[in-house]
Amino acid sequence: MSLNFKGRSLLTLNDYSEEEIEYLVELAMKLKKMKRQKKHKYFLKNKNIALIFEKTSTRTRCAASVACYDEGAHAEFLGRDDIQMGKKESVKDTARVLGRMYDGILFRGFSQDTAKMLSDYSGVPVINGLTDSYHPTQVLADLMTIKERFGRLSGLKIAYLGDGRNNMANSLLTACPRMGMDFSIGAPIPLQPEKEVVDLAEKLKKSGTVITITDDPVAAVKGADIIYTDVWVSMGEEGKSGIDERVKMLAGYDVNENIIKSTGKAGTIFLHCLPATHKDGKHCGEVTEEVFESENSLVFDQAENRMHTIKAIFVALIGE
Repeated sequence: MSLNFKGRSLLTLNDYSEEEIEYLVELAMKLKKMKRQKKHKYFLKNKNIALIFEKTSTRTRCAASVACYDEGAHAEFLGRDDIQMGKKESVKDTARVLGRMYDGILFRGFSQDTAKMLSDYSGVPVINGLTDSYHPTQVLADLMTIKERFGRLSGLKIAYLGDGRNNMANSLLTACPRMGMDFSIGAPIPLQPEKEVVDLAEKLKKSGTVITITDDPVAAVKGADIIYTDVWVSMGEEGKSGIDERVKMLAGYDVNENIIKSTGKAGTIFLHCLPATHKDGKHCGEVTEEVFESENSLVFDQAENRMHTIKAIFVALIGE
């Protein structure tokens, strides 16, 4: 099968086939091996990539910057106070300006519509580094981490506990079943994913895979090879009304040793996109310190793999 990535944007993984997603994961693994061997091919030599960040970041910013440097590109960080986008200048006009100067754009912000508008009007590939709706670069790193551990994706089960409506839940729900993975979400009924996202996941999923939505966290993780969670309060939501009520609803959905044991599997791994709120005697959080620091926790492998997968995206969409 001939795959053609050149000039395409990556706004969600919903527009990419199973074979294309598999290729990006394999390319990331290859680039990781080359980096470890200090063999850089400079696939992005003489390329310029704009990094537009409406939201702050540790992993996405560092991953994108190092990915560009490793492959010979120049990365230009553009924070929300560095450019006029959305203030004195429309997103559409900003896109057309940047498209004349850069070979690609990575956008990390709030609205999925902004990412799409940048793609529609810039004329260059736009990569979604996170919006309120989707986080595709994170999911690619997750899939890479899973494949490194299990040697495969198809036939595995991944369970997500927590707020089932956020960008990570949406992204995992639509991507994992597409790769032949059973997927379950354990979340309170008011925090379960929107029907349109579930319907899309059912449409995209590989034949034979099972999607389960439940308010029972123990039932959700039964038979799971991977347990995934995310913070209960996303970036930009702090201080908003209803947050305290949400945290109370999620109090029984933290990932702890009992949840890990409820899978019935000895090799279940724990994943988290970070940053994490650790639950202890004084703090309420989505994961206990015991699980977070356990040998089955691969959260820092995930963090490193953000760099390799973003590099793979840049190379496939923008590189020579």
